[in-house]
Amino acid sequence: MKKAKVKAIQREKWRIEGELVLKERKIYVPKDEELRAEIIQLHHNILAVGHRGKWKTVELVTRNY
Repeated sequence: MKKAKVKAIQREKWRIEGELVLKERKIYVPKDEELRAEIIQLHHNILAVGHRGKWKTVELVTRNY
């Protein structure tokens, strides 16, 4: 929590499950450029469906993060 610079957890918005910090049932991703780039890459060019475009990638990422 300190590493993510979260000062206080509001019970209705934030929750901790194992090693994950959740906000409103979505995984909180700290301001780590490498981690964020990896998450985007995982959703950007899916082999089964090919390239989905910028806005579809944004939509896919924001479903869970």
